[in-house]
Amino acid sequence: MNQQQPSNRASRIRAWGIGLLAVAGLLWTWCAVLLLTPYDVERKPGDEYPVQCESRLFTDRGTANEGRFRGDYCADERDWPEALALLGLSLPVSVAGAVLVTTGTVHRTMGAHAEAMRELDAIADARGV
Repeated sequence: MNQQQPSNRASRIRAWGIGLLAVAGLLWTWCAVLLLTPYDVERKPGDEYPVQCESRLFTDRGTANEGRFRGDYCADERDWPEALALLGLSLPVSVAGAVLVTTGTVHRTMGAHAEAMRELDAIADARGV
């Protein structure tokens, strides 16, 4: 059996894990942007003077449900459900990525250990031990 094949497979598994962790990082970054950055809201399309809004995390104003009834454009634009959905989506992606990175790394390490043991056995057999 070719010994490079398991090492290549372990590297692919680890690469997939790193890719999933990168996707999870992008989801976390998107969530942070939604929660931490101020934003502008147009009251109607082509509004020359949009309403400037505080970031969602650092505001004392109400949620979108309250804002609709009071005419608060800021509260209607960005609310917690979108940010929480991003966090909820990032959780399984993060866990899957961490599991794949760990699995790939362990398989590579165990493969290297097995190869070293085979080399030691070959040396011992050559010496007649």
